Amino acid sequence: MAEAAPHHPALPSGLLELCALLGAPRDSLRGPEQVAQRKGVKGPSSLDPEVLSVFVPPFVTKEDSQPAANCMTLGKNRKRSFRKKRERPRVELGKGVPGGPRGPDPEDVSIPNGVDLLALPQLCFPGGLCVASEPREDCVHFLVLTDVCGNRTYGVVAQYYRPLHDEYFFYNGKTHWEALGPGGSAAGCFVPFAVCVVSRFPYYNALKDCLSCLLTHLKFCKDFEVDNHIKDFAVKLSLIPSPPPGPLHLIFNMKPLQIVFPSRADPESPLIDLDLHLPLLCFRPEKVLQILTCLLTEQRIVFFSSSWALLTLVAECFMAYLHPLQWQHTFVPILSGQMLDFLMAPTSFLMGCHLDHFEEVSKEADGLILINIDNGNITYSNDEEVDVPDIPLLAAQTFIQRVQSLQLHHELDLAHLCTSTDVNEGRASRRAWQQRLNGQIQQLTLQLLVSIFREVKNHLNYEHRVFNSEEFLKTRALGDQQFYKQVLDTYMFHAFLKARLSRRMDAFAQMDLHTQSEEDRINGMLLSPRRPTIEKMASRKSLAPHAAHRRMVVSMPNLHDIAVPELPPRNSSLRKIQTAECGSSRAVLDVPPKSTYTFKIPEIHFPLVAQCVQAFYADCVAQLSKAMGSLAPENSVLLARYFYLRGLVQLMQGQLLGALLDFQSLYKTDVRVFPADLVQTTVESLSTPERTQAECMPELRRLISEVMDRPVDAPKADDRVKNFELPRKHMQLDDFVKRVQESGIVKDSGVIHRLFEALTVGHQKQIDPETFKDFYNCWKEAEAEAQEVSLPLSVMEQLDKNECVYKLSRSVKTNRGVGKIAMTQKRLFLLTEGRPGYVEISTFRNIEDVRSTMATFLLLRIPMLKIKMASKKEVFEANLKTECDLWHLMVKEMWAGRKLADDHKDPQYVQQALTHVLLMDAVVGTLQSPGAIYAASKLSYFDRMKNEMPMAVPKTTSETLKHKINPSAGETAPRAVDALLYTPGHLDPAEKVEDAHPKLWCALDEGKVIVFDASSWTIHQHCFRVGTSRLNCMVMAEQSQVWVGSEDSVIYIINVHSMSCNKQLTDHRSSITGLAVQDGVQAPSTVYSCSADGTVLAWNASSLRVTGRFQVPSGGLLAIRLHDGRLWCCTGDSILVVNMNGSPCQELKIDGSFKETGTSFLGFQLMPEQEQLWVACAGYPDVYVWSLQDLAQPPQRIHLQDCSEINCMIRVKKQIWVGTTGLSQGRLKGKIYVMDAERRTVEKELVAHADTVKTLCSAEDRYVLSGAGREEGKIAIWKVE
Repeated sequence: MAEAAPHHPALPSGLLELCALLGAPRDSLRGPEQVAQRKGVKGPSSLDPEVLSVFVPPFVTKEDSQPAANCMTLGKNRKRSFRKKRERPRVELGKGVPGGPRGPDPEDVSIPNGVDLLALPQLCFPGGLCVASEPREDCVHFLVLTDVCGNRTYGVVAQYYRPLHDEYFFYNGKTHWEALGPGGSAAGCFVPFAVCVVSRFPYYNALKDCLSCLLTHLKFCKDFEVDNHIKDFAVKLSLIPSPPPGPLHLIFNMKPLQIVFPSRADPESPLIDLDLHLPLLCFRPEKVLQILTCLLTEQRIVFFSSSWALLTLVAECFMAYLHPLQWQHTFVPILSGQMLDFLMAPTSFLMGCHLDHFEEVSKEADGLILINIDNGNITYSNDEEVDVPDIPLLAAQTFIQRVQSLQLHHELDLAHLCTSTDVNEGRASRRAWQQRLNGQIQQLTLQLLVSIFREVKNHLNYEHRVFNSEEFLKTRALGDQQFYKQVLDTYMFHAFLKARLSRRMDAFAQMDLHTQSEEDRINGMLLSPRRPTIEKMASRKSLAPHAAHRRMVVSMPNLHDIAVPELPPRNSSLRKIQTAECGSSRAVLDVPPKSTYTFKIPEIHFPLVAQCVQAFYADCVAQLSKAMGSLAPENSVLLARYFYLRGLVQLMQGQLLGALLDFQSLYKTDVRVFPADLVQTTVESLSTPERTQAECMPELRRLISEVMDRPVDAPKADDRVKNFELPRKHMQLDDFVKRVQESGIVKDSGVIHRLFEALTVGHQKQIDPETFKDFYNCWKEAEAEAQEVSLPLSVMEQLDKNECVYKLSRSVKTNRGVGKIAMTQKRLFLLTEGRPGYVEISTFRNIEDVRSTMATFLLLRIPMLKIKMASKKEVFEANLKTECDLWHLMVKEMWAGRKLADDHKDPQYVQQALTHVLLMDAVVGTLQSPGAIYAASKLSYFDRMKNEMPMAVPKTTSETLKHKINPSAGETAPRAVDALLYTPGHLDPAEKVEDAHPKLWCALDEGKVIVFDASSWTIHQHCFRVGTSRLNCMVMAEQSQVWVGSEDSVIYIINVHSMSCNKQLTDHRSSITGLAVQDGVQAPSTVYSCSADGTVLAWNASSLRVTGRFQVPSGGLLAIRLHDGRLWCCTGDSILVVNMNGSPCQELKIDGSFKETGTSFLGFQLMPEQEQLWVACAGYPDVYVWSLQDLAQPPQRIHLQDCSEINCMIRVKKQIWVGTTGLSQGRLKGKIYVMDAERRTVEKELVAHADTVKTLCSAEDRYVLSGAGREEGKIAIWKVE
C-alpha cells in the first residue's frame, strides 16, 4: 500500500502484481570449473536459476513526498527491490558499490498470493539455465499461477542473453571488479537472464509486446543499469489500470511500440488477449473435438510441445473454447523437468510438458491423454485405451464444416494490399483481423456447446432446482449416450446446471435465445407435455441412420392453430431461424465486429517522485474529462467506461469525493461495471469531515446507503442441484405437489391438486410411494410411446406441421374402417390398417355431441363411442371396448377445452385440456381398478365446468376480445400483471428483423419483466428481473430505452436492443408512481418522474442527468400527465397543475363542493379535444368529468353499473377505457367499461378477466391490452372501434 496516503484504497485493477529478474547465482559464475566449461567444453552448461530482484508496487512511499530537493535521487535510493538466495547470505545483501544503499530485507516486500518465489525460477527456466557459447534469440513463454484458493495470476517471461565480460559481470545491478580467475577471459560466454511480469489479467500479447520493448533497452545498457530499467518498466505497468468490461481498450506508448490492453467484452466474458486460432493451425477439426471431449469429460490431460510458449497459449485457447463452462481442476500448462511428479496425481488435471519428456511420461504414467501440439496427434500413456467417447455426431459435423469455412491466414487478406510502412499501423491492422477471427471462433465454439446442451433446460425444474438426468439421457441418440453419461458426472457440468437453474443470462443463454426456433418461442408460452410435431416426424425420417433412433423432444403446437383469424399473421422470419441454422451449417455464423474505442494513457514522467505521479494522474483526469466532453450524449456505454477510469484515477489522487461522484454517475449509466466492493472500501476510508461532506450531497447520500447497507455475510442461498428421485415415503398434498413439479410432469399447482384428488379417490388423502412410482412410470411409458409414433408421409401431409399425436388407441372397428384412433391437439383421425391411410373423424371445434353407448353383436355387448359432428349428418362410431370410457372422458375434455378457448380467445385452455387428458390416461394406467374411470373423471375439469356452469361469454365481450396470452406460462401459479407498455416497431440497422417488431412489455410481481413480440403475441424475451419490488409504471424514451418505475424508489432503464437493464436512477427517495415523456423535436427527450413523497424530477433522456426538480406541497403523488406545456399532478386529495419549474397554476381539491369528501383521487385522464378532465376516486364505482374551462364547477358524475371499484383508466381516441372489479352473473370479475367522451356514456361493458383488471395500455389506438390480478394473471387484447 502507498505509505503517503495509507487511508486511501489501493488501485484495484493495476496491471502489475510483480516484476522479477531471474538468472544464474553469482557463485556459480565464478568457479574455476564453470570458467573451464565456458571456455572449452562443448554443449551448454546447466545452472540452478534463482530470483535476483523482485519489484512489487507501490513504488512511491511516504519519504518520496518530503523535501522537493531530493527528487533527483530518491527514485534510486528508494528502490523497491528484493534479493533472494536459496541460502540467506551473510553480507551479500549489503554489498555493492562502496557506500551504496543497503537493500531492504526480503520481509520488507509483500509478495502477491499465488507467486511462489522458490518455484518461480524453475518456471522461468523450465528447460534449465544454460550458459551458451554464442548469442541466442530472445524468447518468450507464458505462465499460469494458481494460489491455494484457486485464484489465478498470469506470468509472461522473456529470456535474453548477455555476454559475460572479463572485467566485471552483472549481478543484481551492481558492478563487481573481482577477476574471474587465472587468465580470466570470458569471451564467447553468454549468460541467460529472464524478466517475469506477473499480472492478475491474462494480457499475453500485450505483456509480450511490453517485454519486447524492455529488452531493446536491456541489450544496450550497462550491466549496473539493468535494475533501474526494469524498475522503470515495472513502474509504468503498475500505473496502468485494467480497462473495465466493454468496448474501451487502453493504449500505452512503451516506445517503440504502441501497446493495446483490450478489455473483456462484458463482465461475464473472459479477457481474450491471444490468438484463438492457434489450435486450429495445430490440429485438424476432428482432433479439436476430441480434445474438447477430453475436457468436457474431465480426463487427465497433458499437452506436449517443443515450444514452451505454445503449451500455455494452446491450453488457454481451449479454456476460451469452453466458455461459459469452466475447467474446475488443476491447470498447470508448463511443468519444468523437476515437476514431472505432478503427473502422478490421481485427479483430473490439464498440464503441459516439453516434448523431450514425451517418452518418459508415456511409459511411466497411467491413464493420461497425451496431446502432441507439434504434430497434432492424440495418444494414451502406456498404449492403453482411455474411455473417451465421441462428441455428439450432429454437433460435431456442423462444427467441422464451420471451422473449414474460417479464413485462418492473415497473409491471404493482405495479398491485395500495399505493405504498411508504419509498424504500429501494420500491428493495428493485424489486431483488427485477429479480433474478427477471435469473435468468429468464439461464436462457433459457443454454438457447439449450445447444440450439445440446449435441451438440458427441458429437464430442469427451476422452483425446486432439480435436474432429471435419467429422462434427459433417454432423449439422447444411442450413439451419443456414452458421451452424455460421462459429462453429466463432471464438476464442470454441475456448475453449468447451477447457472441454468439460476437463470443466469450468460453467453450460453444468450446464444440459445438468439438461435431458438419458432417452436421454442411458442414453447415459452404454451407449455404442456412434450410430443414430436408432424414437422419433426418428417425431418426425422430424412435424418442419417445414426440420428434415426433419437427420441425427439419438442415443444407445443404453433399458435397459428389456435389463434383467431383477426390476429396479425405470425412473422415468417421467426420460422426461418430454424431452417437457416441448418442450412448454414457449412458456414461460420457471420458475426459483425463490435465497435471498439481506444483511450491513450498519457506519458509517465521520471524520476519517480510523488509530484511526477500526481502529474500523471492529473493528465489522466484531464484527458478523460476531455474525451467525455466530446462524447455524444447517447453513447452511454463509452461514457460509463470513462466514469469508471476517472473514478479510479481520482481515487489514486486521494480525491475520494470526486471518485465517489464518478462512481455514482457510473451507477446510473451502467450498473454492470459498477465496482461495489471498491466503492464500499472507499466510503469506509473517508475521514470524518469527508463523510460529513458526502452525506450533505444528495447524489452521494443514496450511493453510500446503497453500498453500505448491502448485506454482509448474508447466508448463501442453497444453490445445490438435486437429481430427481422417486419418493420413499407417503406424501400429503403439499409434498405431492412438490414431487410432481420436480418430476417435470406438471407445474401448475391447481392441476396437481386435481391429480391428487384423482389418485386418492376412496382412500386416505395421502399417496404411497408405490402409487407414485406406478403413476410416474405410466406417464413416462406413454411419453415414450408417443415419441416412437411414426406416421406415413401420406398421413402427415393431411396434418398441420405443428400438430402432435398425443394418444393412439388400440386397433378398433369403426364405421369408417379398421384402424387406430389418433388424437392431436386439434382433431381426431383414424389411422387405417392394412394400407396405412388417413380418415378424418372431426376437429374438436366441429364436435356437437359425444356419447358412450353399448353395441350389441350376437350375444355380446360392446362399449361404443359415438361422436356427432356439426357439419356432418353421419355419426362416427367406434367399438373401443375397454378403452371406451377413457376415450369418452378424453374427447369430452378436449371438446370443452376447445370451446372455452374459442369463447375466451385463449389457447391456454386447449393446452390445459391436453394436460388433463394425458393425466387421465396415466391415472387409469396406474389404478387399473373398476374405479379408475371415476378417479380419472376428477380431471375432467373443463367438461365439468361446461356442464355445471354454462356461462356464455357476453356477445359484446366476445366480439371485442381478440386474444389472450399468459405471461405466467411455465410458473407454478399465476402472477399479477402490474404494468403494461406497448412499443411500436422501429427498423434499426443494429437490430435483427424480428427485434424491430413491435413489443409488449409486461411487468409481473417481484420485479419480473417479460417481453412479447406484438406482431405474433409470442414471447420475445423470457422473464428477467428488474429489481425485486413491484413495478408501478413504464414508458419508452428515445426509441431505445424503456424506463420502469419501481416500488423500491429506483428507475430502471432497459436497453431495447440488448434487452438488458444496466442503468439505474436512484435520485428518488420514495416509490416511483408515475412517468411521463416530453419528446424533443431536436433536443433529447425529457422524462418526468414522480414519487410517493411528492418529488418530481425532470431528466435528460440521453445524459440521464436531472435537469429540474420540485416538490409538490401536498405530497403523495399518484400520477403525472403532460398537457399544453404543463404538468398535471394527481395527489390523494387534489389534482395540481404546475409549470415545468414547479410553480403552481391551478388546483382541483376534494372539498365541500365535491360530495365524496371521504375519498381520495385514484387517477385521471385528460381529453384535450373535448376539454375534459376525467377522474376516478378510490373505492367508488363512479367516474367524474370536469370541464377544463372551469374546474371550479361541479363535475358530472357517471355511475358504472355493477362496478365495485375502479383500478385504472386510459384514453384511446375519443374513448375512456376504465378497468374495474365488478359483478358479472353474480360473481366478481375483472370488467372494462368503454365510455364515449363526447356523449359521456358507457358504450361497452366487457367481462375481461376472472380477477380484477390491474392495468391497461393502448397499442397504437388499434388495440387495448388489459392485465389481470394474481388469480388469473393473463393479458387480454381488445379491438378498438
